[in-house]
Amino acid sequence: MTAGGVRDERDADDLDVDEALALVKDQPRHDRSYPARAGHGSGGDHVPAPASGPEAAERHGHADSHAGHKATPWPDARAIAARAGRRRDPRDATVSVPLADALGLSLAAPLTALTDLPSFDTSAMDGWAVAGPGPWDVRETGVLAGHGEPAPLVDGEAVRIATGARVPADTTAVLRSEHGRIDDKGRLHATREMGTGQDIRPRGQECRTGDQLLPAGALVTPAVLGLAAAAGYDTLTAVRRPRVDLFVLGDELLTEGLPHDGLIRDALGPLLPPWLRALGADVTAVRRLGDDAEALHTAVTTSDADLIVTTGGTASGPVDHVHPTLRRIGAELLVDGVKVRPGHPMLLARLKDGRHLVGLPGNPLAAVSGLLTLAQPLVRALAAHPVPEGYTLPLRDAVHGHPYDTRLVPVVLRGDQAVPLHYNGPAMLRGIAAADALAVVPPGGAQQGQETEMLDLPWATAGIGVCFT
Repeated sequence: MTAGGVRDERDADDLDVDEALALVKDQPRHDRSYPARAGHGSGGDHVPAPASGPEAAERHGHADSHAGHKATPWPDARAIAARAGRRRDPRDATVSVPLADALGLSLAAPLTALTDLPSFDTSAMDGWAVAGPGPWDVRETGVLAGHGEPAPLVDGEAVRIATGARVPADTTAVLRSEHGRIDDKGRLHATREMGTGQDIRPRGQECRTGDQLLPAGALVTPAVLGLAAAAGYDTLTAVRRPRVDLFVLGDELLTEGLPHDGLIRDALGPLLPPWLRALGADVTAVRRLGDDAEALHTAVTTSDADLIVTTGGTASGPVDHVHPTLRRIGAELLVDGVKVRPGHPMLLARLKDGRHLVGLPGNPLAAVSGLLTLAQPLVRALAAHPVPEGYTLPLRDAVHGHPYDTRLVPVVLRGDQAVPLHYNGPAMLRGIAAADALAVVPPGGAQQGQETEMLDLPWATAGIGVCFT
């Protein structure tokens, strides 16, 4: 299955109820344990039979005793992907990075203050530092920020001072510029009442050396970078971005120009890398492999990425090489098919060395569905990013559903409602390109006004994820 084609699935929009029921009933049954078979794979490598117990139930996506294939419910698939990402060895994931490179990472250790903030008494306003009751004689030379400690004041004395400048010893308060006047003898008078300590930021007002400012796991935002710099940091101990290799499969894909002679443009090569980066990944390679089983095997076995993402080839057609490749290398299937439309042929596998592979369908919107279902929770867990709190909105219009499967439908957010969009078939991107979110429509559909779970898209949220660089 490759981008733009419709080899492996049809969306519920394209089916009437009888067809949809028949599709679910007749869903292909795959052997997901990958037992060893004589002469199969490179050198007849033995692949162990699946274990029993909870781990096996997770691996197969269900706890049924029969050997046949059964797709994993959509919420369970996301939970399995998140658990898989949390198994990453924290020692391998921790890095020390300069502040300039830390944006979007999660702290691997608490952020504790290396200094008092402020580290000395400072003026909170432009005006005069004054000592004792007024009126005050004003020194000729003022105090500016960035200079050493000024001479102490004596009672009845004032000095011009800038915001952020170090307050002289024995200062009673700072008189704001707009609250003072100079008489014809050059003496300063206050034009309103002034309290002791007014407009002075005392040393340690924000924190003391050693105070915990943020816990481990906090996302490094621009504000966190500013706080870290103010607290004395040049580098941060953070969880590094998970490395992701993207392998685009399909002989029919063009990288430029108009479709012709049965060839179509690759939509996923441009779409997926920036989306993965927005989720917190470091995309280390994008390779177009065609429908070549050996090329896929070589690419998978030589990759050192934390996560491999493939597009297309997840069904069981003659050029769908993802399952055979996983069997050949002895991978464990954690998820093999998900009860979601579009995108049900997606998969998640654990490689022998503990790394993972997410197989996305080749149809563009189906691939986005797989990205949000499996890759997003996995990458988020690998990057130790906090999980945003879920939310629901009522649908402005009714959305019909698949009899048994969840549907992901592009929507725009208008006020306190979600408006479903057209062009939401598995091969279409027109709807998702205009969308703010995807509505999670339960089996059977959703009525007008029904509260429905929303999945935000990175560019529609005002968080760190909007950064696609």
